[in-house]
Amino acid sequence: MMAAIHAGLNAVIELHQPEAAAVEETFVNKNPTSTLKLGVARGVALLVPALAGLPVTEYPANLIKKSVVGVGHAAKEQVQVMVRHLLPGSMSTSADAADALAVAICHAHHAGTARRWQAAAVPVRAAGGRA
Repeated sequence: MMAAIHAGLNAVIELHQPEAAAVEETFVNKNPTSTLKLGVARGVALLVPALAGLPVTEYPANLIKKSVVGVGHAAKEQVQVMVRHLLPGSMSTSADAADALAVAICHAHHAGTARRWQAAAVPVRAAGGRA
């Protein structure tokens, strides 16, 4: 399973040449076996883009939902509807595909805002020194 995730992510990175990667933070499950499996899969999902030299950002589920739907506790169906509305050409048919696109929408919004803030930042001068 981990090899398949690794190969799939490498193929996507090679094909699409992204500039960054974003991943949803996980929550603790009640089932320890599922939590462990998810943790291992997340490790691969975080490692592959990092090894490709991509910056990797993680976002909490509530922030992703709030960025896409406007409500941090939105239902999966609401996320799917908004993803289809925001990205009409995406044709996301599954909840998992909509969730992945929601992470991308969240990252595009927040990374874009961070870049604008950085670009607008004025260097602070030290007392008696140069900026």
